[in-house]
Amino acid sequence: MHMPGLPPPIIRLISALRRLPGVGPRSAERMALDLVQSPAENASELADAIREARNRTLLCSNCGSLTEADPCAFCTDERRDPSLICVVEQPVDVLSIERSGSYRGRFHVLGGRISPLDGIGPEDLKIPQLEQRLTRDSVKEVILAMGTDVEGEATCHYLGKRLARTGLKVSRIAHGLPVGAGLEFADELTLSRALEGRSEFTP
Repeated sequence: MHMPGLPPPIIRLISALRRLPGVGPRSAERMALDLVQSPAENASELADAIREARNRTLLCSNCGSLTEADPCAFCTDERRDPSLICVVEQPVDVLSIERSGSYRGRFHVLGGRISPLDGIGPEDLKIPQLEQRLTRDSVKEVILAMGTDVEGEATCHYLGKRLARTGLKVSRIAHGLPVGAGLEFADELTLSRALEGRSEFTP
């Protein structure tokens, strides 16, 4: 529901902003009103930035991450270990792993996850490209970094079986308690995963 009397261009802008993830009707309305009342150069700069980002950003033909140059910086960085590949669902997941600062291997973006209810099967994911990389890059370990929901579990299970071969280790990221959280806030599955993914403690 929009404010009564809004000009049609502002209503169209609000509708466009609402298509962005995480933007509700009130937020979209506030952003639209702020944009049309700000100096014209601010709106032009934002429009140019959106247009440039959309036109100059592409998916790496090797790993599928977001990049301006193809192949991407992850694939061309010689300091990264080519024998280690972290498999994720979407390009945004690459950024999440990178922010941790603890991973120095390469990536492979599947482009989704197995979800029969949404009509997405293994044939819709970039699994053949991953298999080609295993041989070409002499990969020793594949890390499956998927969510713990039903679709994530199904995707990991399928990949674990399909990628099984001599000389290749297939592992999965551990799922446990978030930092600063107490046991009383953890569900049973999280606690179970935390116990299964335990590591040796050295005081």
